[in-house]
Amino acid sequence: MKYKVMIVEDQTMPRELFELRIQASEHFETALSIDNAALADVYCLRFPVDLILMDVVTRGGESGLDAAARIKRAFPQIKIIIVTSMPECSYLSRAREIGVESFWYKEEQRESLLDVMERAMAGESVYPDATPELQLGLASSHEFTERELEVLREMTGGDTNQEIAERLHMSVATVKTHILNMLEKTGFRNRTELAVRTRESGLVILNRKNGDIWQKMQIRRKRPCTIMRRRYAASRVWSRAYPITGFR
Repeated sequence: MKYKVMIVEDQTMPRELFELRIQASEHFETALSIDNAALADVYCLRFPVDLILMDVVTRGGESGLDAAARIKRAFPQIKIIIVTSMPECSYLSRAREIGVESFWYKEEQRESLLDVMERAMAGESVYPDATPELQLGLASSHEFTERELEVLREMTGGDTNQEIAERLHMSVATVKTHILNMLEKTGFRNRTELAVRTRESGLVILNRKNGDIWQKMQIRRKRPCTIMRRRYAASRVWSRAYPITGFR
């Protein structure tokens, strides 16, 4: 009897490649293939599933890691392999904490996906030794400290130093120090270039949905208008209280 596999992948090409590999296997068959991790645990209720190939970021920004956590709580017997091309440094540790059996980078193919699937079903835990090494400016991604990466992750969402400090429970001065250290390591000219280049590289990925970041940007856009309206209202009150009668 073949193991039944659910694929959770929002990109068409990788999903079809997974399906082809499973189809060619003697021990696995595709039970279903979906593009949204938010529905994965629901489908586990309706269909027999032995193994899940789970992408990290799926349609609508839904997190495969969050879905994996829910599935592991409700269906601990189901094996899960996280599959991703994103080098975000926190994904490995989060997957281990959840209890995910294995982790496979799409771009790092030292071991085939089918081999990892076989080993996972045999009770092994297969994880890469480290995240893929990236070049960010003049620096290797492995040169950054854990705290610097936390600050960098928040920067990619457009947060101010004050907002980063409040979220990470550190002083604004400490945030500035981390940013200055990263600018020195990378050789980038300013924090904007650092944040943009980091986001393009995928080294750190902010765990917020695009809509949340967009809403925040819209609020910030409205702030100058709000300030101008308040200043105008205040000037009207002042002119009524102290009218200018003219000059002679």
